[in-house]
Amino acid sequence: MKFENTGIEKLKAELNRLDEVMHEHGLVRAGQWDYERVTYDRKFELKEGVYYLRVQGYALEGDVDTFKATIQLMTPFLGKHYYPHGVEYGEGENFPASLVNQCKKILETVKEEVSKFAV
Repeated sequence: MKFENTGIEKLKAELNRLDEVMHEHGLVRAGQWDYERVTYDRKFELKEGVYYLRVQGYALEGDVDTFKATIQLMTPFLGKHYYPHGVEYGEGENFPASLVNQCKKILETVKEEVSKFAV
């Protein structure tokens, strides 16, 4: 499920500050990056299953491995994990309304905080 028109997809930010804000809201980059891309995930374990809120971005300038990069964020999305196949982000998935609302609140807060230092 894509979270269209959140405003996050219009933001560009410095990687280190972006890492801090995302981490504060449970969105972890961990090992999910390469020289040009980053992926932040937040895991939700509910009785209905395991879900992931994902925010991705790519480097407009600099390299992620040097921690000196300007990141263009992309449209966030929500997926459900299916063992052993992985996470499905398709539009045909059903997501609990409470989870969708929680994710929207997280994304709105992240957008507000990143907007303060966006380039």
